[in-house]
Amino acid sequence: RYRRDALRRAGLAARMRVLDVATGTGLVAREALTLGGAVIGLDPSTGMLGEARRLSYPLVRGLGEQLPFRDKCFDFVSMGFALRHVADIDALFAEMRRVLVPGGTACVLEITRPANRLVAAPLRVFMTRIVPAVARVARRDGASLMHFYWDTIDACVPPDVVLASLARAGFRSPNRNLTFGMFSEYVARK
Repeated sequence: RYRRDALRRAGLAARMRVLDVATGTGLVAREALTLGGAVIGLDPSTGMLGEARRLSYPLVRGLGEQLPFRDKCFDFVSMGFALRHVADIDALFAEMRRVLVPGGTACVLEITRPANRLVAAPLRVFMTRIVPAVARVARRDGASLMHFYWDTIDACVPPDVVLASLARAGFRSPNRNLTFGMFSEYVARK
């Protein structure tokens, strides 16, 4: 539900042409489809694309830094919780802007390490101990990987770096909304 609400807050509406960069298992794409978007998913991983195929939307193998699409062909570009895996965010945001129509929106969802230590410490315990235990009990695939999830949060790109990169790519007035103290929603319009 959080993903759907974030996409809605960013302005995703029915019949918009949507590119979901780093689509992974399709969690963000699924919510864009629920909102009525015409979604294409892109991911560099054949394995992830295999997982996303369950949702029955068009998929393309490729990198966000080198989008294999013509200029100005999408109304909305999304990326959910994958920015920390991108080698060159300036190239990524330039490519996102290139494929957006004038007035189009880029929406990047990412986790941000809480700045307040009083929040970060219990959250670290929650993410490294409780979430893996719940995932094991629920018999979720990848439950053992949840032990390392906090390490990826530590590696997240700082918010000021993300906003500056969006501005360098030519987006006007990129902004960030913070939800639950750690979920950043970066929204930028072409």
